[in-house]
Amino acid sequence: MQKVLIVASVVSFIEWFNKENVDFLNQTLGCEVHIACNFEYMNDTDIARTKSYIKKLRQNGVVLHQIPFARSPLSPGNIRAFKQLKAVIQGGNFQLIHCHTPTAAMLTRLAAKTARKNGSVVMYTCHGFHFHRAAPKKNWLLYYPVERFLSRWCDYLITINQEDYHRAKTFHCKRVRYIPGVGVNIHQIQNLTVNKAEKKKSLGVKPNQILLFSAGELIERKNHEVIIKALAKINNPNIVYAIAGKGPLKGYLQQLAQKLKVQNRVLFLGFRTDIFELYHAADISAFPSKIEGLGLAGIEAMAAGVPLVSSNVHGILDYVTNGKTGYAVAPNNVNGFARAIQKLAESQSLRQSMRENCLKAVEPFELSNALQAMWNIYKEALNIPSGEA
Repeated sequence: MQKVLIVASVVSFIEWFNKENVDFLNQTLGCEVHIACNFEYMNDTDIARTKSYIKKLRQNGVVLHQIPFARSPLSPGNIRAFKQLKAVIQGGNFQLIHCHTPTAAMLTRLAAKTARKNGSVVMYTCHGFHFHRAAPKKNWLLYYPVERFLSRWCDYLITINQEDYHRAKTFHCKRVRYIPGVGVNIHQIQNLTVNKAEKKKSLGVKPNQILLFSAGELIERKNHEVIIKALAKINNPNIVYAIAGKGPLKGYLQQLAQKLKVQNRVLFLGFRTDIFELYHAADISAFPSKIEGLGLAGIEAMAAGVPLVSSNVHGILDYVTNGKTGYAVAPNNVNGFARAIQKLAESQSLRQSMRENCLKAVEPFELSNALQAMWNIYKEALNIPSGEA
């Protein structure tokens, strides 16, 4: 039985983005799967769900290792995390070590240097480099040399967008692969039946009002404030902006909306379990992130046939075509977002014409496509013939 170690900073990352891969390795390939992450850190919006997932992992025979990763790579606590992770790796005799998330991946590649010399295959999935064409110079000075240097200590470097893929090809790692993200269950979204008027009504939005919708944490990277500022520039009280998500910037964003006198047109929905239904209720979706490795929220919105007003950065450009699936704007261009939103809000025929373009653009990111691409890499790394499993 081959042994596989999966490493990430927090358990919620495994649950949200890797649970199908864990099941494939454990149940389909029959590997002994170990997971090393910080099981005690749960900033997840649904702690009960995360605890249930941990219980399921144990029931399926997955071996869990508590590693006290700190989110910041510069935290002194990561010294202890490194030592504990190194002990797990040295005592594990793993055929494959697969790491995710920046801090955990950095420590894993350092901790696995000896194991790699002894035959372990080290794999790193980058879910979006912090350095990209639109990134600030400080990101290039800090993150680029670290990632390039550490790439010499992994056998597979997996990227989820085209810009990162071509950049990684210039690194030291010999096997650079591209997969279409972690996958979105597009068919599930598209097959959902939603009464648009009733769903709007449940939010306090009138059927004839334009619902502009975003899903994402209330954090700086998600850049919700640019949409609130854009809303204030549009002289159309019929546009309502709803944000689903929790986060530390809620108070700031509420104050900003009040300052700009649009507080009656900005809805903070908090954590929601009906995101797909909300996409179907929306007339326009906003996705103004400053950086996204790919951006599941953007793909999900387009899978519901909703035109997307997005930033024009990084992985988002893998599926957005300006003027066809919506509009792509520089992250801090308030006037650009205002013009894009206004243009879509004023024309139902324009929104409808973009619908088919959206549905077609997201097809490559269907969950089954992404999983199959990842599973093929697993079988290659574990020397399992492609026809098996």
